[in-house]
This record gives sequence, structure tokens and C-alpha cells, in this order.
Amino acid sequence: MIEEVIYASILLLWVIVLVKVLTKRIYDRYVNKGADGEVMAYYNRKIIHILAGGVVSILTPFIFRNPFIVLAFSLILAVFSLIPYRVGRLSYWYQVSGNIFDVHFCLMWGLVMFLSKFLLDDWWLGVVPALFMSVGDAVTGIVRNAFFRKRTKSWWGNLAMLLTCLPIGALLGLKGVVSALAVSLIERYEYKWIDDNITVPLLSFFILSAFSI
Repeated sequence: MIEEVIYASILLLWVIVLVKVLTKRIYDRYVNKGADGEVMAYYNRKIIHILAGGVVSILTPFIFRNPFIVLAFSLILAVFSLIPYRVGRLSYWYQVSGNIFDVHFCLMWGLVMFLSKFLLDDWWLGVVPALFMSVGDAVTGIVRNAFFRKRTKSWWGNLAMLLTCLPIGALLGLKGVVSALAVSLIERYEYKWIDDNITVPLLSFFILSAFSI
């Protein structure tokens, strides 16, 4: 238990350094060279997706046994992400006014990881949805940003997501491939506050769970 708390603390520190220090330096460097601030903020979100969400997802099955520690880790990060919106002091190098999707990311990551271990005793049923959301969606966003220089939806992005998610899903066999196909389609659609950080992990977790019962 204590060992897992130490691991969680180290990972929490890594995420905070990534979010508050490293991505800010990336933003400042490229904006000072003439890059668009909004574009760089969007790129930074995707960097955080991969280096925070993706890295921690992969490590989780190897260093954690207690799902409550993982859930607590995600809730702390959700609060950490929400506070700047509430006090009106955004971390402008990755946060955008009126868009709290980074908070959704933390909450959904914690939820699917927690449920995979607590209900099904299989971390990987949460890891794969988390990787779809973190790595798959990040690649999608990077491709769209490169093409359109703004946050928008495009089938080119969904194709990039499919090519990324298929090999990830294949780690779990047919059910993983089916879930990869499903999330690569659903990612394109949003409704008000329900964004792909909610639909992608929940849909893929539901499909993987249904195949596993």
C-alpha cells in the first residue's frame, strides 16, 4: 500500500512538472518564434495526453494493485485542472476558456481504470480505453492541427486515430479491434459538454467489458 502511494506520488509529480513547466516552455519557445498561441495550446494538450495519460496508463498494471489509489490519483489531477477555470487564472499554454475537456480527461481516465480493476479484475480493460483516449485522440488532434491550424473535426483525423487505435486494440484480440473501430467513428461527434474524452473511453470500456463477461 505505502509503496503504491509512493509510485502514485512520483507519477503525480511527473504530470505536474509536465503540465506546469515543460509544456509552458514549449509554448513560450514557439510562440516567441511566431507560432500561433491557440495552435500551440492545442498541441500542448496532445503532448499532455500522450506523456501523462499514455505513459501512466501503460505503467499502471505493473506498479498498482489497489484501484482506489489510481482513482484518487485521477481525482487529484481533475481538481488540479479545474481550479484555474474556477479562479479565472488559466494555464494559457494548454487551457482554453470555456473548454474544460482536460478535466473530463482526468475523470474518465480514473473511472475506466478504476472499474476495470474493481469490477473485472483486469487493468488492461481500462488501459486500452485510456490509450485510445490519450494516444489515439492525441494523434487525431495533431493531424487535424497540422492540416487546419485550429481545433476542428475531420475524417483525416479519424483515419489517423483508426490507424493508431487498431494495433492498440489488437493487444486484446477481436474485442479490442471492434472497440478501436467504434471509437474511431464516435470521436468525430460531440454534443454540448459531452466530448470525445467522455465518449471514447466509456464506449470502448463498455465494448471490452461486454466481450469479457
